[in-house]
Amino acid sequence: MQPKRKSSKARKRKRRSHHALTPQATVICSHCNHVTLPHRVCDNCGWYQNRQVVATKES
Repeated sequence: MQPKRKSSKARKRKRRSHHALTPQATVICSHCNHVTLPHRVCDNCGWYQNRQVVATKES
């Protein structure tokens, strides 16, 4: 089944107005200054909210 009328550019663009990409939020780890996602344990050092949560391998 085909549409009865062509969708105008304005109508099409209004519909797609919510499709814009937003940059991902990042924070700096207070312990090792590594960039991480907010409210997550740091992948680099294993610290979260000024305490070590996950033990990491030390070289």
